[in-house]
Amino acid sequence: MDMIKVQIISTETIKPSPSALPHLKTFNLSRFDQLAPPVYVPILLFYSPTDDLKNHRTRWSDHLKKSLSKTLAHFYPFAGQINKDDAFTIDCNDRGATYVEAQVEAEMSDVVLNGPEIDMLQRLLPCDPLEKFADPSSRVILAVQVNYFACGGMAIGVCISHAIADASSTASFVKSWAATASGVNGIDVNGVIYDCTSLFPPIDSTELQQLMEKRMKMRQANPVMKRFLFDGSKIAALRNKISMEAKECFYRPTRVEAVSALIWGAVMAMEKTGNIPMHVAVFPVNLRKIMNPVLPELCIGNIYQLTMATSMMEKNIKHSSLAGKIHESIKRMKEEYVRKRCEYLNMMIRKSNADESKNGGGK
Repeated sequence: MDMIKVQIISTETIKPSPSALPHLKTFNLSRFDQLAPPVYVPILLFYSPTDDLKNHRTRWSDHLKKSLSKTLAHFYPFAGQINKDDAFTIDCNDRGATYVEAQVEAEMSDVVLNGPEIDMLQRLLPCDPLEKFADPSSRVILAVQVNYFACGGMAIGVCISHAIADASSTASFVKSWAATASGVNGIDVNGVIYDCTSLFPPIDSTELQQLMEKRMKMRQANPVMKRFLFDGSKIAALRNKISMEAKECFYRPTRVEAVSALIWGAVMAMEKTGNIPMHVAVFPVNLRKIMNPVLPELCIGNIYQLTMATSMMEKNIKHSSLAGKIHESIKRMKEEYVRKRCEYLNMMIRKSNADESKNGGGK
């Protein structure tokens, strides 16, 4: 696929309206926020061409900016800044979100239907999600890029710092913005701001600094990303197939479990030499409905943990077996299990830092 030209038309800053109240100027980060990878969580949404969008772009642009400003008033930490001297907090100073508009010299169908590479899709985002940066306080927390296609279609790319948002938080923000832009009344945004530090206390500043230095060293290697497209009917057929294989336990996998089992099985099948006796698959689990009491659905922050499913290398790999292992690993993530993992994490961080101090800081 030939490289499509994406031309930046304008860049500005959108501030929340109304501004955050004086007593809401600080948002506390939990330990899971502190441990989040130093990247952005991206979302890219495509909107079909319409004559109204094609002929009244200025009106749409103004509407998107105003609705974004209103939405930021509820998600005001996203318009703030990570404190440079205090890794525990967000300064809700109404710094604002970066808002970029771009013209794409192509039909939207050329991008959506022709299976574009990740590099092409990233050009529709306001920033590189995996860009390495040492000082989080120098970067905006939220950035948006609105892409206008020649056909009248539109793609909106949103990037939110992982330091304050997981995938669920990002989805909550986008849904709330869409509702505001659509004029939906009675949007329930209660619980967007929720202090999780009592549940997941922050890590000591000295320990955190040592941990961050180690993380920066580990980020020298470039990750590899792959993009897979699955038709809805194919996923439904896969779920049915796995259900038939696992009929003795009356188990029907979710879409995520079914597709994950398929990909996991393909990766295992590539290992033909048998040098890897056991394979591990890692999955993020949303903790909002697991904790007691249940946390608000829209609350921002990193409120997830990773769970692992393991499988021994077998000659005949059954997707039903892999889907079942994934299902069990997700079910294992309960509140008591999460708290025990937090305690274990405390012990491992202190042990690691103590060992490094004995070895002269690794020099």
